[in-house]
Parts: sequence; structure tokens; C-alpha cells
Amino acid sequence: MEFALTEEQQELAATVRSLLDKRGTSRVERYDEALWSTLCEQIGVAALNVPEEHDGFGASLFESLAVLEEVGRALVPSPLLSTLVTSEALLAGADDDAKARLLPRIAAGEVAALVDGDAPVLDGDLATILLLATDDGLFEVSGAQTSWTPTMDQTVRLAAVTGGTTTRIGDGPRARERARQVGAVGCAALAAGLASRALEMTVAYSKQRVQFGRPIGSFQALKHRMADMLVLAEMSRSASWAASYAVAIHADDAEQLTHAAKSYCTDALARIAAETVQLHGGIAITWEHDAHLVFKRAHALGQLFGSAAEHRAAVAL
Repeated sequence: MEFALTEEQQELAATVRSLLDKRGTSRVERYDEALWSTLCEQIGVAALNVPEEHDGFGASLFESLAVLEEVGRALVPSPLLSTLVTSEALLAGADDDAKARLLPRIAAGEVAALVDGDAPVLDGDLATILLLATDDGLFEVSGAQTSWTPTMDQTVRLAAVTGGTTTRIGDGPRARERARQVGAVGCAALAAGLASRALEMTVAYSKQRVQFGRPIGSFQALKHRMADMLVLAEMSRSASWAASYAVAIHADDAEQLTHAAKSYCTDALARIAAETVQLHGGIAITWEHDAHLVFKRAHALGQLFGSAAEHRAAVAL
């Protein structure tokens, strides 16, 4: 059995990569509204998982997560993960009126965020659509006060959300369950994309850096370490795709595969990030190089939507 992207999915990923290579840059550690608008208007990244009756493309969550992998690879700040989490929460738990009113706005590119508990909200201060999921229901929030919360990884934006008025629009537990699952598998997709990027950076540097009259990549010990990085990156992609597909089709094993993917992909990225820093040597600890961005993103993804330890514990239940 071959598990791979279809030709259309490959074209979608290639188009996103080309755009991000031209317009995106990891040197920008803040949300780029113009880039987000371009991704939404030219490619429709926010509309992929939205049904056609709500002005979306009617594709699937898998296509959205394939795009998210490319966003992870590019290391650019993007509200795509929070918007996907919120749109999937609406699809899972909102009433028909709320879906008809809010999903077309999301498909058109409005940033959406979901408040789940007391933790800082991903992209909460950028969102024009804000939802709250509790045991008592799913609510639309209006008039809330939001403030940016500083983070170690400045490409991942968190905010404190307080106050506001709420209007009940659906089933909170059902929306929250779907949101947490999509958030976790989304983090796995981001991690898989960045793992590939970090490996590419390290291999390219090993071919350029010369020591004792030879490129350092020619030394056997370093070849072994980069081979280990390749195994981690490839297994991360496999785990991410398997979980993404299962979550997209609501498979019976989606929950287990999501826990496995989130724990494996983020742990693997942490190891790859550490090797990226070490194999780049002194240049990796300068602000001018992207290695520190890989390191910070790896640790941020390790905490978003549950740690690897929490997800492994859930698998054991």
C-alpha cells in the first residue's frame, strides 16, 4: 500500500511553497497581514475545509493540513492553525444559523480563534471571529478585550482574552473535542514541515562548511547524525499524514493516531532542532541565522494543544 499525496494535493502544496518562498520569510517574526490575504485570495487556504454551501471549496481537512505543513516548513507566522481549529469547531458543534453566518467569513479570510479554558488564546488578538467552548455550550463572543501575550517563539502569537458578551450558538463539548483534535494534528503537521526544513538547512550547511580541508558533511560521524535526522523527519511526515487523513474522514482510530502523531512529531522536531543547532556550530547561536527560530518553534509546538507526555499518556488509557 502506498500512502502519498494525490497529484492535486501535490500541486496545492507546491503552489503554497512557491508563494511562501517568494513572499514569506522567517526573518519576519510578526503576523504579515498582506501575506495572509494573499494566501486566502490567491489559494483559498482558509476555504479548503469549508463546505461549498458556506462559500468554501468543499475539499477536506487533509488538504488544509497539507498546506499547514508547508506553512511549518516556511517558518512564517500565520493564523491558519487557529482559523482551522475554529472552523472545525463550528462544523462540529454550531447550529445551522451560526454556520451559515460565520463560515463564509472564515472562508473569505477573516481570522478566527477559539477560547478553550483559561489558557492564552492562539491568535486571539488578531481574530475578528471569536468563539468560546465550555461544558455549557459553544458561544460567539463579541466586545472582548484582547492583549498580546509575549512568547519565546514570536512567530506563534498568543493573547489574553477578557470580558465581552456571549451568545450561545451550539454544542460546546462536541466543538471543543473536535477543536482539540484538529489543533493537535495541526501541530504535528507544522512540526513535520519544519523538520524537513531543518534537515535541508543542516545538509546544505554541511556541504559548505570546510574543516581540515574538507566539507564537514564528508565526515562519517556527521553523516550518521544527519541520517538519523532524516529518519526522524520521514517518520514524522508519515505519522502526520496518517493522523491528518484519519481526522479528516472521522475514522474510528483518529483519536489514537492524533495522540501518536502529536507526541512523535514534536519530540522528533525537538531532537532535530537540537542537532540543527549543534551541526551548524557557532553561527547557529546568532540572531542572524534561522537555527534559533527552528529551536524556538520546536519548543512552542511541543506545548501547544498538549505536551508529548500528555498525548502519550492518553494513548495508554
